[in-house]
Amino acid sequence: MTRRLTPLLARQPGGSGLGQVPADRVPSSTTRMICGFCSTGCGLDVHLRDGVAIGLTPSPDHPVNLGMACPKGWEALTPLAAHDRATTPLLRDPHGHLRGVGWDVALREMCERIRAVQAAHGPESVAFLSTGQIPTEEMALLGAVAKFGMGMTHGDGNTRQCMATSVVAYKQAFGFDAPPYTYADFEQSDVIVLIGSNLCIAHPIMWERIMRNTNDPEIIVIDPRATETAMAATQHLAPRPKTDLTLLYGLAHLLLEAGAVDRDFVAEHTEGFDDFAAHVAAFTPDRVATDTGVPRAQLAHLAATIANGRAVSFWWTMGVNQSHQGVRTAQAIIDLALMTGNIGRPGTGANSITGQCNAMGSRLFSNTTSLLGGHDFAEPAHRARVAEVLGIDEALIPTEASWSYDRIIEGISRGEIKALWVIATNGAHSWINSSEMRDLLGRLDLLVVQDMYTTTETAQLADIVLPAAGWGEKEGSFINSERRLGLVKRVAHAPGQALADFLIVKAVADAWGCGDLFADWTDPEATFAILAELTRGRPCDLTGVRGYEHLDTGAVQWPYPDTMTETAETAETDGTGGAMTGGTSGTGDAIGGPAVERRLFADGRFFTPSERARFIVDDPAPLPEPTSARFPLVLLTGRGSSSQWHTGTRTSKSPTLQALAPGVLVAEVHPDDATARDITSGDTVAVRSARGSILARAHVVASVGRGQVFLPMHDERTNVLTFPSFDPHSRQPAYKHAAVDLGHPAPWEQNLPRP
Repeated sequence: MTRRLTPLLARQPGGSGLGQVPADRVPSSTTRMICGFCSTGCGLDVHLRDGVAIGLTPSPDHPVNLGMACPKGWEALTPLAAHDRATTPLLRDPHGHLRGVGWDVALREMCERIRAVQAAHGPESVAFLSTGQIPTEEMALLGAVAKFGMGMTHGDGNTRQCMATSVVAYKQAFGFDAPPYTYADFEQSDVIVLIGSNLCIAHPIMWERIMRNTNDPEIIVIDPRATETAMAATQHLAPRPKTDLTLLYGLAHLLLEAGAVDRDFVAEHTEGFDDFAAHVAAFTPDRVATDTGVPRAQLAHLAATIANGRAVSFWWTMGVNQSHQGVRTAQAIIDLALMTGNIGRPGTGANSITGQCNAMGSRLFSNTTSLLGGHDFAEPAHRARVAEVLGIDEALIPTEASWSYDRIIEGISRGEIKALWVIATNGAHSWINSSEMRDLLGRLDLLVVQDMYTTTETAQLADIVLPAAGWGEKEGSFINSERRLGLVKRVAHAPGQALADFLIVKAVADAWGCGDLFADWTDPEATFAILAELTRGRPCDLTGVRGYEHLDTGAVQWPYPDTMTETAETAETDGTGGAMTGGTSGTGDAIGGPAVERRLFADGRFFTPSERARFIVDDPAPLPEPTSARFPLVLLTGRGSSSQWHTGTRTSKSPTLQALAPGVLVAEVHPDDATARDITSGDTVAVRSARGSILARAHVVASVGRGQVFLPMHDERTNVLTFPSFDPHSRQPAYKHAAVDLGHPAPWEQNLPRP
């Protein structure tokens, strides 16, 4: 196989501002920390002078990125020097203007107004929305203070927008939210199946790991668009948008017909296979070809490729997760791995790639819809255990999980949520059907926004703004997609009166009067020790971690129970090289030396009561918003460039990253659809849905299928168009499908913001 694409991996210094090391300034010292953008978890060597960062380079020996960095990694420090940093608390005055005040005034105002709302409308009338962008210790403290100290029931995170589907899929199939893989699997597969994942653009370092694979692997991409990743693949299947569940069931049908089932593995380690086989029997090649638009021959070729594979790995990300039937689609991928026995071995797995830098930390420790350490609010034994470790009254712990993000927003609409505390997320931009979101935020009695910047769409709506330190201005830990832990360190000074989120939440607790409950949470490292104890005996056990210094090695992937520490110490004394085996039930073998690679389920034991993985199926659901005569095209959204990140709040601060990304909002459209509308590349076009219109620059390109339009998610206008549908199991928004049309702007659209 010929390699056709290597992503932009800026090995040479470039960048601007703090993002590069000038040749004439040799740093006096260097420290390693984990990048604060995506979930890959790359190691960055930050170069210091007098204890302050002057630049960075990718860590050459970190087990994740092996000396590589994408453009965002090179520019990770630059957003700290932005001109629009929040530097002092702000309070909206009677005239509607945000004015600077002292911390004591802001915190007193926040607490008094929240107490007033709760007194008038009940404790459940106040909620918080958190993030996967802050360290684990900060999000755990936030959730604990809000729920155990301030009496809030409802709080969720923006990981609902990216990873909720995978969480639910894993919990139902494996018994715990447990991504089974390690990045070494990219290099050890001989068949790699990427579903709804534009890895080249969204996770370029992971793509580079594939490029290191010496097995000459088959790389299969299942995606409606001919993405950059699809162009580099050996096979590209382009189903109609949101027909992937039908396609996957059809693939299982063909594998069953071919006898490509690992009968021993299925019999010994799974349950529900007979029902699964009966269900997929109806998904014949003719039906699948008709429903998905994928030719029978293509589907048969893929089935044969998987059947003949020695080590087949299945990977998915937002193209699956952000769907009205995302959980069942993810479980169909899991079903394929289980039926073929492709799990627990090197180069295999049903592998969800996470979105944000600390989404995994949020999933386990944010105290939103699951209790700290992956516990369950509804389980009395779990509440008792958490209360015991924290030394608090069990009565302070809610007996039910929070409403999900969408239900919190619906609660505002119904008048049930009256006050909202938003931390390090920009929902006025990123939430689906954003025009309605902005309207609802404006109806609140109180909106508190805690952020690095005053200029985000959400901060501009706030009654109180609390200035927060950013990545590199505080310390804590992240957990990446492969369950590997790493450190964030303080290598720069936060501007003005901005504080680490950890210190802000501690100050809120003191102002509220519940600070004594969290007296032992003295600093992030002490907090990590508390959280690790909460995981004792859990699938995510971290009791073997020997403090932050241990995390700094890059060698810790959960589970890492205290038996691991004993094994490692024995290895150090008996000369076995530090290789570790064993661990909690369901833990696979560890391989390698000090920086180990560890995967789950090598012993075929899962976290369900029966220790068997479950096959789970369902009928495909109809589209929530099908196309129509008025809106005949399907809107797709996704990553626009490897140099852009989410709402652009940080990446927009870097001139280098801005130069690498399109300077205008671009709408990609197929030549046939453009011709039918008399549109050529470069035209300004109106993209319309039932929720509104926006202007974009047309880019006529055959990489988008007929009947489809693609817009990048980073522009604040894109979510004006998206349709607010949600997976019924995960409550994750379905950003990837909405009915739209496009054409030359009508007279009334001429005044819309230009692309």
